Amino acid sequence: MAAAHSPADRPVSVAMIERLVGFDTVSARSNLELIDFAAGLLDRLGADIRLTRDDSGRKANLFATVGPADVPGVVLSGHTDVVPVEGQDWSSDPFRVVERDGRLFGRGTADMKSFLAACLTLAPEFAARRLRMPVHFAFSYDEEVGCIGVRRLIQDLSALPVRPRLCIVGEPTGMRVIIGHKGKKSVRCAVHGKECHSALNHRGVNAVEIAADIVARVRAIQRRIRDQGPFDFGYDPPYTTLHTGLFHGGTALNIVPRECSFEFEIRNLPDHDPEALMAEIRSHALSLVPDMLAVDPAAGIFFDETNTTAGLNTRPDDEAALLACRLSGQGDTAKVAFTTEAGLFHDAGIAAVVCGPGDIRNAHQPDEYIALDQVARCETFLRRLLAEIAA
Repeated sequence: MAAAHSPADRPVSVAMIERLVGFDTVSARSNLELIDFAAGLLDRLGADIRLTRDDSGRKANLFATVGPADVPGVVLSGHTDVVPVEGQDWSSDPFRVVERDGRLFGRGTADMKSFLAACLTLAPEFAARRLRMPVHFAFSYDEEVGCIGVRRLIQDLSALPVRPRLCIVGEPTGMRVIIGHKGKKSVRCAVHGKECHSALNHRGVNAVEIAADIVARVRAIQRRIRDQGPFDFGYDPPYTTLHTGLFHGGTALNIVPRECSFEFEIRNLPDHDPEALMAEIRSHALSLVPDMLAVDPAAGIFFDETNTTAGLNTRPDDEAALLACRLSGQGDTAKVAFTTEAGLFHDAGIAAVVCGPGDIRNAHQPDEYIALDQVARCETFLRRLLAEIAA
């Protein structure tokens, strides 16, 4: 059982966590109610507010600056969207925080509204002090479906007269400082064959079998990398992974299937080029096409790379890593297999690390939760940041 918290040491962010979890910001829905709430709070503190919206106008990123705008500052970054709850066996309303045994249960408590709540709760303390450099609050949309919103936010930063100095992404790491994470490439492959009666299959092009052949090649590449590398033993697993997650095709057993599609992903070590792996997969698929065309000139194989997110590879002696280690009170750093927005900040020339409250193993699960001591550690981290940048 987690330790109980007395009123004296109870994290001050609990009420804000309850408020943010109450906004149903599943990625398929709008996040504007939460963004408007956060923007209003920060605006009342005198922050400079910038919003970037998606094409529909139903979602927005928030970038708010407290402190001087003429020197590079520190970005505190997190996403506002959460994963769906449908089909999960929750013991309570996912969008209403329930506290039990020193834990806060609710969708987004771990991933990652507790970090956002701590930032918003302590924002008045930052606003009340004279700062040597600004603190920027960056809240994005649609991270869970491909780190989509933050790309517009980062692009918008190019219009600023002074770009941020470094970035701390508050994904749940148990407040460990993460300097490396894998990249991710998501791909959809569609196979167009020729339909016919299964008794005359020589007259058709079996889209399911061709798709299965390509999936088998993806799996063979995975086995080779597992056995031969390249390796980085800071990760678990210590190599690039490939995985097929969706497969659809066929209409009836006695019909040679005309259409089949599947989706796969590559989660690559930052120094392992996913484009080389994609070239290998495409080359194998291309070798199958001549036999398909010999039966039907309209047959073919088509790839659509639906998302690519960069990995993170920050040096342990980088300013961002050293700062985060001082703030966390830990001297060591680590790497994780999951992907975050930090790689995109890093690619844009803004040094980034990942450090936030909670356990990633509790994310996306029914009865998602965060321990109160993790929230308290995050608040300590932010107050140390304030002491670091205060004039």
